[in-house]
Amino acid sequence: MSVASRHSLSLRGFCICGMTASGRAATDDKPTPSQVFAEARGIVDLIKSEAARTPITVHRLRGGISALEGSGGNIAVLTGSDGKLLVDAGIGVSRPQVATALAGLGPDPITRLINTHWHFDHADGNEWLQAEGAHILAHENTRKHLSMAQRVEDWNFDFPPASASALPVEVFASEGRLPVNGVTVALRYYGPAHTDGDISVHFEEADILHTGDTFWNGAYPFIDYSTGGSIDGSIQAAEANLEIATDDTVIVPGHGHPVSNRSELQEFRDMLVAVRASVATLKRQGQSLDEIVAARPTAAYDAKWGNFVINPAFFTRLVHEGC
Repeated sequence: MSVASRHSLSLRGFCICGMTASGRAATDDKPTPSQVFAEARGIVDLIKSEAARTPITVHRLRGGISALEGSGGNIAVLTGSDGKLLVDAGIGVSRPQVATALAGLGPDPITRLINTHWHFDHADGNEWLQAEGAHILAHENTRKHLSMAQRVEDWNFDFPPASASALPVEVFASEGRLPVNGVTVALRYYGPAHTDGDISVHFEEADILHTGDTFWNGAYPFIDYSTGGSIDGSIQAAEANLEIATDDTVIVPGHGHPVSNRSELQEFRDMLVAVRASVATLKRQGQSLDEIVAARPTAAYDAKWGNFVINPAFFTRLVHEGC
């Protein structure tokens, strides 16, 4: 399977981040707010429709841990006598496929769920997983965003509050450790990165690191400035991941092929740094946003990183917003 086809399902159905990266963005036309809103609503519906029928691909890793690909963000699953622990919940309409995939991993009940952040492609499945027995854990800012109506300006879209049963019942501020199924699960808060509630989940004995959306494998990332994200925070999160990872670490990114490594993570970090530097230089020179987009500061990276949900023009705008 080609790299492009490996990414297609997990990125096509992940969230509404690509709405300004449509064909309109390629010509740099500016839609009106009402047009953007209409597109966003249509894309949300499309994503949920696709998620309802997309099969789940199971990638068995090691140490009783697997990655599930196909329902929004990549999901990690730890199995064992303490029950199944999930990292991220995917999109709710994927419940039948996700449930089938989980059953295929063994008879253990679902007992825990960790949300890496609040976005619906990672937390929309909270409600049904809680009903199955999951105790939901997240950073305190993730619970805050899920608890209220949440606007994402770059999508011009308002998400309603999650139901009470979909909210994390346990939160932490900086770090935590869970002993589950004979594995130490280390949780670390990045600080503001992709959002202001992102955490890493490290299965220490198996040396498997789930980064949430602080790492997009082979694709430009979305940065949610409306809920505390920034390009500088994204770079710092990538560097924090590199501090944890060794050459033996299996890395599960938020999006893209769900089995990655330190080398691919390093390449992602270096791309972020280089694009930020190029955009910042053009900005200091007094060029307008439109002029910077036209200058294509991402050109050296577009062949690899610019073919999926966030296109080069949209990513340039995201970087510009934060530098």
